Amino acid sequence: MTYVTSGTLRLWTSRTGSPDDPPVLLIMGAEGQAVHWPPAFVDRLVAGGLQVISYDHRDVGRSDPVDFDASPYTAFDMVTDAVAVLDGLGLPSAHVAGTSGGGVMAQWLAGARPDRVRTLTLMNTTPLSGDHPDLPPPDPSFLAGLSAVAGLPQNTPAQRVDAAIRIYELFTNSPNFDRAAARRMAREAVERSRDWTHAANHYRAGDGPEKPPPLSAISASTLVIAAEADPMFGPAHAAALASAIPDARLERVPGLGHLMLAPGQPEHVADLILTRAGIS
Repeated sequence: MTYVTSGTLRLWTSRTGSPDDPPVLLIMGAEGQAVHWPPAFVDRLVAGGLQVISYDHRDVGRSDPVDFDASPYTAFDMVTDAVAVLDGLGLPSAHVAGTSGGGVMAQWLAGARPDRVRTLTLMNTTPLSGDHPDLPPPDPSFLAGLSAVAGLPQNTPAQRVDAAIRIYELFTNSPNFDRAAARRMAREAVERSRDWTHAANHYRAGDGPEKPPPLSAISASTLVIAAEADPMFGPAHAAALASAIPDARLERVPGLGHLMLAPGQPEHVADLILTRAGIS
């Protein structure tokens, strides 16, 4: 584990696997930390022949918090953080996989800096650009569940762990939800957070002067994973994304929600990335 710099900020970064293996940069979604990538997922990628690069976004985990009112940042600034991670580790390019808001960042990175992206895997996300008025909103029962959790007390670490587990369960949306794995993940995420209240700043990071590239500008070989049980971005979002990116492949995964917290899911998704990267 090490820190890289993005402007004046320090970003906590993890590098797992052999430095001689091709790198894959994992970009987590809003409020997400590197530890939200399941260990089984990372282990499978490493065993398959990739070195895994993950990092905490600004304002979460062990990366620097930001006084957003004094120094607001944009979505594009968070894309530049991903480039800073590659630069800080001396990597001219990498395979890139992004989920949720991290998938949006990955689209921007691939469209604006094609020289840095070897292959692209997008999951649990929605199109960065273009006109898509018919895409469905999140499931109403899912939103109601999030609202209920938001009303719970989160004054102590134990309370924050319990709330996180309930959120993970809503996002996983599976009868096979791995509660033990979720508890381990939640405990680690809570324990390593420098200031958990800063994570919500990600939703304040709006548009800046930089315009996102059209999806047609993405030239990397692209896999779009349609998580058929995703309550946030349903399969229609993945289908729209795949149709807008030249030669993208759409892979439907039954039972997969917004998080990979059911048995077998981390390994299955890792295998799809390895195939896209040309490793297996």
